Amino acid sequence: MFTPPKTVIAVTSGEPAGIGPDICLALARRSFSARIVVLGDREMLESRARQLGLDLRLSDPEAGVAPGSIACLHVPLAFPCRAGKLDRRNAPYVISLLDRAIAGCKTGEFAALVTAPVHKGVINDAGTAFIGHTEYLAERTGAPQVVMMLTGGGLRVALATTHLALKDVPRALTRDGLEVTLRILRAELTRRFGIAAPRVLVAGLNPHSGEDGYFGREEIEVIGPVIEKLRAEGFQLTGPLPADTLFVPALLANADCVLAMYHDQGLPVLKYASFGKGINVTLGLPIIRTSVDHGTALQLAGTGRAEPESLFAAVEAAIEMAQAEARSPR
Repeated sequence: MFTPPKTVIAVTSGEPAGIGPDICLALARRSFSARIVVLGDREMLESRARQLGLDLRLSDPEAGVAPGSIACLHVPLAFPCRAGKLDRRNAPYVISLLDRAIAGCKTGEFAALVTAPVHKGVINDAGTAFIGHTEYLAERTGAPQVVMMLTGGGLRVALATTHLALKDVPRALTRDGLEVTLRILRAELTRRFGIAAPRVLVAGLNPHSGEDGYFGREEIEVIGPVIEKLRAEGFQLTGPLPADTLFVPALLANADCVLAMYHDQGLPVLKYASFGKGINVTLGLPIIRTSVDHGTALQLAGTGRAEPESLFAAVEAAIEMAQAEARSPR
């Protein structure tokens, strides 16, 4: 009988001075229904394992993985790294992890990509313009527009804008952009999560959703018209709703996702409900990508106090989406 090859998931170990290597090493604790390959510098990962007092072995990606070991695809560091100490000379290494994983996803070597956290500041200090994983992956895969969505604590929260200064958000909200975001959101909730007719709560931008224009007109001139247009096509959308009363049980009970207008409008609620166990999913890419919902936590690197639950959840979600895609008709 034919046995299909095991799904292979790439996990980038992220900023080497942060907790990315720590939580990637913790993957050896779990058994997954897919083959997990960690991308990172082998010597750095082995050194971090010794620092953490872990007795585990790194194997080659092509070799069999025994219990308590991790498959490592070696990507060399440019300079030695110490836990908790950023070095901008290693910023190209962090980018090279992503580029290698993206290339593998494009060729089918990997079925999905899971990313450990990177430090945006040190990458930019090194001379590489880097807004975030979401934007970088969109550029490298040629995706015209993507949507950042976090899940956890029984919630899904997507964002109409991502890593922007608050003063730039109103200008970034356009009818065309919001319409595309909602189209991607509905399509991906169906394709990746199996929700046949997604129900989405759409937040307003301003306090009280603008209070009929007294606190701003984005709800009247941008958000409302897009909602009405898509409702006429059969989209199940409710809004624009005041963000301060959107996350109440009565509304959430009849919704599959919330669309917030900016990063810190929706994510504090989700992270309160799920911090340490939530995940980030990039919708609209030609590849599957999930991530942890936290940063590099430099102060925890190498201490043994980093919690890997978010990475475990991100890997499980990537496996589920990859296996669902493999089963779906072409």
